[in-house]
Amino acid sequence: MTTSATGTGPTDNSMRRALKRARDGVALDVTEAAVLLQARGEALTDLAASAARVRDAGLDAAGRPGVITYSKSVFIPLTRLCRDKCHYCTFVTVPGKLRRAGHGMFMSPDEVLDIARKGAALGCKEALITLGDKPEDRWPEAREWLDAHGYDDTIAYVRAISIRILEETGLLPHLNPGVMSWTDFQRLKPVAPSMGMMLETTATRLWSEPGGPHHGSPDKEPAIRLRVLEDAGRSSVPFTSGILIGIGETYEERAESLFALRKISRAYHGIQELIIQNFRAKPDTAMRGMPDAELDELVATVAVARHIMGPSANLQAPPNLVDSEYERLIGAGIDDWGGVSPLTIDHVNPERPWPQIEELTERSRAAGFELRERLCVYPEFVQRGEPWLDPRLRPHVRALADPETGLARSEALPEGLPWQEPEEAFVASGRTDLHSSIDTEGRTSDRRDDFDEVYGDWAALREAAAPGMLPERIDTDVRAALATAADDPTRLTDAEALALLHADGPALDALTRIADDVRKSAVGDDVTYIVTRNINFTNVCYTGCRFCAFAQRRTDADAYTLSLEQVADRAQQAWDVGAVEVCMQGGIHPDLPGTAYFDIAKAVKSRVPGMHVHAFSPMEVVNGATRTGMSIREWLSAAKEAGLDTIPGTAAEILDDEVRWILTKGKLPTATWIEVVTTAHELGIRSSSTMMYGHVDQPRHWLGHLRTLSRIQQQTGGFTEFVTLPFIHTNAPVYLAGIARPGPTTRDNRAVTAMARLLLHPYIPNIQTSWVKLGTEGAAEMLRSGANDLGGTLMEETISRMAGSSYGSYKSVKDLIAVADAAGRPAKPRTTLYGEVPEERQRAAAVSDGHLPELLPVLD
Repeated sequence: MTTSATGTGPTDNSMRRALKRARDGVALDVTEAAVLLQARGEALTDLAASAARVRDAGLDAAGRPGVITYSKSVFIPLTRLCRDKCHYCTFVTVPGKLRRAGHGMFMSPDEVLDIARKGAALGCKEALITLGDKPEDRWPEAREWLDAHGYDDTIAYVRAISIRILEETGLLPHLNPGVMSWTDFQRLKPVAPSMGMMLETTATRLWSEPGGPHHGSPDKEPAIRLRVLEDAGRSSVPFTSGILIGIGETYEERAESLFALRKISRAYHGIQELIIQNFRAKPDTAMRGMPDAELDELVATVAVARHIMGPSANLQAPPNLVDSEYERLIGAGIDDWGGVSPLTIDHVNPERPWPQIEELTERSRAAGFELRERLCVYPEFVQRGEPWLDPRLRPHVRALADPETGLARSEALPEGLPWQEPEEAFVASGRTDLHSSIDTEGRTSDRRDDFDEVYGDWAALREAAAPGMLPERIDTDVRAALATAADDPTRLTDAEALALLHADGPALDALTRIADDVRKSAVGDDVTYIVTRNINFTNVCYTGCRFCAFAQRRTDADAYTLSLEQVADRAQQAWDVGAVEVCMQGGIHPDLPGTAYFDIAKAVKSRVPGMHVHAFSPMEVVNGATRTGMSIREWLSAAKEAGLDTIPGTAAEILDDEVRWILTKGKLPTATWIEVVTTAHELGIRSSSTMMYGHVDQPRHWLGHLRTLSRIQQQTGGFTEFVTLPFIHTNAPVYLAGIARPGPTTRDNRAVTAMARLLLHPYIPNIQTSWVKLGTEGAAEMLRSGANDLGGTLMEETISRMAGSSYGSYKSVKDLIAVADAAGRPAKPRTTLYGEVPEERQRAAAVSDGHLPELLPVLD
């Protein structure tokens, strides 16, 4: 029974006012939506009519007026075990019942493929794979089954069976494995065009309070489920969600759930459909005595959802749960019937058979609509293509989709197709001379032409960024904090450290002097540098980092990809002029297989065996691991065997997800970055560490970031240095959209460098400043503020230059020595691990010094 939070229904005046706003197309608020959810009789008729007009406008705009869709599917209950205990669920069972019924803990591949093949023969195109959440966490029998069949976890089996479905039947998997992490999305995106998970409700009390329908179910906490929806959007996964009505929520809570879904939909543009599902009580459940949600409840909720979500949203109501009252749902604003199977039952609602497709066709026609078949992935996403569809799925989707509409070709019968990496991954293409021409010709334009769509909703981001942009009031005594720093920086409290990060004027001067003294005692006066070459092997990337001006679509004028031969040529050139290291990073190119990174490392080591390969950011590591189906540890071990020596600690930005999710759309979260670097360290693969600052962050974020790095270093000892990376704003999308500030100030740079020296002491002894981002004078100032390293000669540098850095792509050894001279210090070459450089390498560098630009271009 649904009630209002006030215990009373809406007044006539409030209902009339809310209905008028709905009719007039005025945006509703939560209070008005809660009123409209209680519309009945003539008020409900009025509400439904205005919602239907909104729906019709959306269908007209989408180019499919008068069309209502469905997906012809098979329902595959991969496992009915679950770690949750929802009080209304009959889908979930226990191991003993499965054994007694003669079933395994999971469906076997043969059982799955038998259903999929029969469905394909009937023209089904979707394999709806539904299962309980993480059953191995609760049931030893589930863990034993997975171990016996060679799977690390349930997600690994879901991935494997999805590939077999694609290859052996041609059906498109739609995955419902419950709560997923960001990493889970990366693992599953290459094998499924779409995924889903019902939000159900944002009413936390229904989860937290004893007797609530979700009490005792860890995966039903609303905050966790909202995070899943956000991670789906960040990962560019077409995602189905929705609400379950009539489980004890109030009208206000129901309205809040719909607004939460709208917020995520607007932020990421990734929710492909919303299901409005009515509760149906089932025997043998704790909620068997609860009344079913009435049809009027469902109709009103559909209509309100349509008004809240707008004309472009796709709304579905399951037809098997409404006792043939199809016309009322169409009249309230739905445009989809969901999955309908001619073969399998609805295993979640087994007592409610699917309607016959012929009946749906007739009933839809009677309401003035043509029933059309769609795929599990909605036509909008079929037509958008990348980054929403992984390249390995394009042939499977293309075989079943109408190229004009993105809907299904109803006459098509699925056939198995190979699931494999795209061919010719390392064919040189595009502007391969960008590493040099960026300094002479510049970039083609300051932004991509999909600027308004690819990064998510800028208005939502401005709203999210606003709280973090506000400076904090600092009351801690700066003089006392300086005294602590001078005496023993390891004793600085967070309050003292934060006060020092805000220091200015004489206090800042004092802080940098203290940091410089600590630098001298820790590493001496030598200013170190490395003769290295950056090789950015591709800038094609669809991750959607909002600070990045380097990433391009494959069709953009400035896009390029190097061949393996070109990568090796550049490494050879670098060796010839004295380099001891190549630093290799690239965009997350959708066509590059997860093993491409191994090929790149091998290409360099094969050509130049003595070259140190410092390559692949944590984001690239995760990309490689998820594409190959390997664990992060397995992938890093294989990369090390292929020739990887160390990894750059980039992709860190700010290790605070409050900031990360404004800066990036699809990049790895903080916890995953930490997992990658700590795993690398455990395998003997050392890394640098970095922080990019001066955008939507504040000193409290810098403090948290530096504390995190210090804790990791105390645990692993694997960081070689800390690199300060001032934000280059000029061409950064987040700045062009008016959200980020224009990079850090000189005060910020001095404070960050000094506090990095103090807060990381004595665990990370080397603090590097970036001449690419700060220029000669700025770098010299940082050497006086606690830094001891200038980084590398680089030889080519595309990422910062594409962002608008004006300090070039190359510094000769003499240039770097001059920077050290300006700081009043001697300079010394180093290796990646801060060791001595062989005399032969130093001689080669000296002979070629200052003449590098003539040697570098590598053109087709």
